[in-house]
Amino acid sequence: MNCQESCRRGRRAAQVEPFLHSLGPFRITPYLVDHSAYDAYALLVEAGGKRLFYSGDFRAHGRKGKLFNLLINHPPEDVDTLLMEGSTQSRLDAKDDFPSETDLEKQLANIFRATYGIVMLHASAQNIDRVVTLYRACKQSGRTMVIDLYAAAVLEATGNENIPQSCWPQVALFTPERQRRQVVKNQAFDVLKRHSVNRIYREDLKAMASKVVLLFRPLHMQDLEAAGCLEGASFVYSQWLGYLEQDSYRSMQLWLEQLGIEMKYIHTSGHASPADLTRFAAAIGAKQLVPIHSFAPDKYAQQFANVVIRQDGEWWDL
Repeated sequence: MNCQESCRRGRRAAQVEPFLHSLGPFRITPYLVDHSAYDAYALLVEAGGKRLFYSGDFRAHGRKGKLFNLLINHPPEDVDTLLMEGSTQSRLDAKDDFPSETDLEKQLANIFRATYGIVMLHASAQNIDRVVTLYRACKQSGRTMVIDLYAAAVLEATGNENIPQSCWPQVALFTPERQRRQVVKNQAFDVLKRHSVNRIYREDLKAMASKVVLLFRPLHMQDLEAAGCLEGASFVYSQWLGYLEQDSYRSMQLWLEQLGIEMKYIHTSGHASPADLTRFAAAIGAKQLVPIHSFAPDKYAQQFANVVIRQDGEWWDL
């Protein structure tokens, strides 16, 4: 089965597989939301005459931002408790906002055009919106998006034929040495074959350097050096800055410093800005709002009505 057939099969399965609407005494209604993680949902949970709405992680500035507007224009009614995330409460002022994925697309396309050699973009392959942004920026700048086998498998797993796949034009597969060893160890040759229609090799990277953008991971470093393809290269970091403070990222930063390659930062959050949180909370209009997923739950009462702080592990009645 090639990647196109697999994608179509996954899409058909997604169309016929029903959502779970009940679990014992609970009735559960999912609401698809805009988030950097693919297929994220908010949940309305009903039982015993009470209604609880769980926001999950969400935002309004991604590629599915219209879902945010749809939800606040048609919110669930008579919500007793809203569990609402607020991971940006400690990172952004109340009136500030984040750049959109479209903003990032334009910035990346400009960097791709201005770079003489290969462009390495460090982002999570699980951030599907960012991969779409990368692909669109590649198309605008005339470059090919190069992914590894892990990224190819993640994209295939979406079951969405509108998401870039390894078999698409201007997409190529490169399997670094460490990944090739894993293929042999796990006898995953069928997975590799399924994604190899546009496969390139280490010796191709130097010749193609000025025409590709690599969805980079640290495991690529040795292969890139061995390929001799880093002259005139650019590096874009497109993840949470907090990761760079972890020891596991130090070797990557030292590698870039030794090569004299500057790290550029182009990113946007997967979470709603404080302003969008305000719009969301007002639209739901819950009788009580309980902070979740936030380093600053104490800030909620300054911005939202009916805030009640609950502790982890605490049992309470709606």
